Amino acid sequence: MEDKLSSVAKSFAPSPIQELSHLAQRCNAINLAEGFPDFPAPSHIKSAAISAIHSDFNQYRHAPGICDLLANIMKQIHGLDVNPLTDIAICCGQSEAFAAAAFAIIDKGDEVVLFDPCYETYEGCIKMAGGVPVYVALDPPQWTLDPNKFINSFTGRTKAVVLNSPHNPTGKVFTKDELEIIAGECRTRNCLAITDEVYEHITFNSEKHISLASFPGMQERTIITSSLSKTFSVTGWRVGWAIAPAFIASAIRNIHTKLTDSAPAPFQEAALTALGSPPEYFESLRSDYESRRDYIVNLLTRVGFKIQFKPQGALFLFAELPENCKLSDVDYVKMLIQTAGVVAVPGRGFFHTHLSREKFSLGGYSYQERYIRFAFCKSDQTLASAAKRLGELIDATGCLNPQ
Repeated sequence: MEDKLSSVAKSFAPSPIQELSHLAQRCNAINLAEGFPDFPAPSHIKSAAISAIHSDFNQYRHAPGICDLLANIMKQIHGLDVNPLTDIAICCGQSEAFAAAAFAIIDKGDEVVLFDPCYETYEGCIKMAGGVPVYVALDPPQWTLDPNKFINSFTGRTKAVVLNSPHNPTGKVFTKDELEIIAGECRTRNCLAITDEVYEHITFNSEKHISLASFPGMQERTIITSSLSKTFSVTGWRVGWAIAPAFIASAIRNIHTKLTDSAPAPFQEAALTALGSPPEYFESLRSDYESRRDYIVNLLTRVGFKIQFKPQGALFLFAELPENCKLSDVDYVKMLIQTAGVVAVPGRGFFHTHLSREKFSLGGYSYQERYIRFAFCKSDQTLASAAKRLGELIDATGCLNPQ
């Protein structure tokens, strides 16, 4: 009966992290793979959710006030005038907001430009909508955008560009110059843009997130998607949003209603408290994650990983395998699980292009098979435990012994 599956369903395969998850569980591995915190969410936000449940906000609901707060935030941070009554759709997390956005604008055969490596959900949503993903490879190790590659990716069928900044998996924050190139081509080609801005408040050092919608002529053609998940350490609450021109936001709301009907009611109420957090909260968030970033950068450097790009934002370190390592990314992660009891994500799951098949002297692998993603949104105890386990495997050269 497998022939009854749709062609889209047949095209989806388990991700590398799914395939390794059972092995990690059997080995009781420390989870540096998945991008969710293992420390508590802010107590005042949890209290707001508990209060909402006790107040019986437990049915289908659109909580008044969320859109007003979001509109105010967009004005304060990005200088954008957003109508809270018409330009915002509340969804079940950024993932559903992105999916609903894809369904709202993509017809069969439409091409959508994405930057590679990228978060795998984008491709799935585009394909389910009938679209065709077109990947533009960012250039390692700094993950820079080559303007010519980007411009040459457009055809007469290009409908939209997807931008995730700060970027998963690399931690790159797209520069103003890069954003101007993207915005300019969208205007020239009369294309839409869908942005994933879930890490908007998590940037390091002097880097600052700039929304693509803030560039001239872009608000009218940009769908911003984001959520509470990363900023407030509540990835399971599933409250997100899309901000877009009124006619697109209306379509997204209609699709959202057909898909899930309502984001979780008590967590919508708690969102009012979260979105009203003072500036000090966001400064503390950045400072805390910057410390965690520095910790894992130093840890992995000590055990031999090549860290040529220090994350500028988000929650991940995309580390290159040690030069003397003959294993692929998948085999190396298996080794980490089995010998160190630490699990990360093989980098190949984020790559979709094979523009460079240059082989390394060791192992004969392309660069797409030489990266591993580590999540550092973990407690101090978890990071210290991972450091201890990895440290026990350091050989006489000061590097992890993969054998």
